[in-house]
Amino acid sequence: MRLEIDIELSAGRFRLRCDRRIEADMLGVFGPSGAGKTTLLHVLAGLRRPDRGRIVLDDEVLFDDSARICVPAHRRRIGLVFQDMRLFPHLSVCGNLRFAQKRAGGTDLDSIVGMLELDALMERRVSTLSGGECQRVALGRALLAAPRLLLLDEPVSAVDAGRRSHLLPLLRRIARQFDLPVVVVSHELQQLLYLTDQLLLMSNGRCVAQGHFQALLHEPGALKLLHPGGIVNLLRLRIV
Repeated sequence: MRLEIDIELSAGRFRLRCDRRIEADMLGVFGPSGAGKTTLLHVLAGLRRPDRGRIVLDDEVLFDDSARICVPAHRRRIGLVFQDMRLFPHLSVCGNLRFAQKRAGGTDLDSIVGMLELDALMERRVSTLSGGECQRVALGRALLAAPRLLLLDEPVSAVDAGRRSHLLPLLRRIARQFDLPVVVVSHELQQLLYLTDQLLLMSNGRCVAQGHFQALLHEPGALKLLHPGGIVNLLRLRIV
């Protein structure tokens, strides 16, 4: 994934400002609540329109206010799994999945159902599902739309600890099997370090640092953001 972002967006008192060039297969977006992480995902997906700027994904211009280009969300081929899933409540699990499959055309439903272990849930109404089950259905719906980029907003927030240890490896396996670049938002630093290649750190609506975790540890501004996420000092000692 090659992503160029240079945008500004204002919403009341909140202002998002991001100017970055990113090359990564798996990018983690980390920062405190209210930093603008989810807003950034919505901008990439085409659900929020910046006030000004430019977004380029793999040499395709998705937004450029000076050239009056704004590719609509349904033409960007970017899958977004919302934190609250947003499944269609009037449809069964099967109906939610087939809705996405029809829009993409030709995506193999059975393989994704099997991979996400949804076989036993296909006729269930989404109102009867647990948080973890809804998460898997939302992920399946996003994959069936044949995206070229997958955006995940707090993908395991609704999952208990036991299911989380199963879902995180599954997310990595999906990205590799589909050769699919992924951008993951999470307030859990350890999850991002397990899933992603690079981190994008955000604070107060700004993208303040970007890079591999080991490199970010040497940036004082980045370290201030990383520390609340669970950074600790480890000393390797041999007791004599």
